[in-house]
Amino acid sequence: MKRSTMITIGVALAFGAMLLYSTLNSQNVECTVTIEYNGRSNKATASGASESEALQQAQTTACGPIIAGMNESIACGKAIPVAQSCRPL
Repeated sequence: MKRSTMITIGVALAFGAMLLYSTLNSQNVECTVTIEYNGRSNKATASGASESEALQQAQTTACGPIIAGMNESIACGKAIPVAQSCRPL
């Protein structure tokens, strides 16, 4: 294998490792949320840098399968969760 190819592969692997590390390192809290909306319910877990960010992402993820359209997305996102719990990572 050529030297330039080896260097390119090494740089790509180093960049991928740095990207993975920075992504995983910023996740400090994991939250689980259960949402009930229009007679349907769903539970989802998400992580984030802060508790509020993780809760928001978990609620958005939980709403996804039980809604249809932008209006329901907004309404479900504002709904009060039936259950929620968070833990540090």
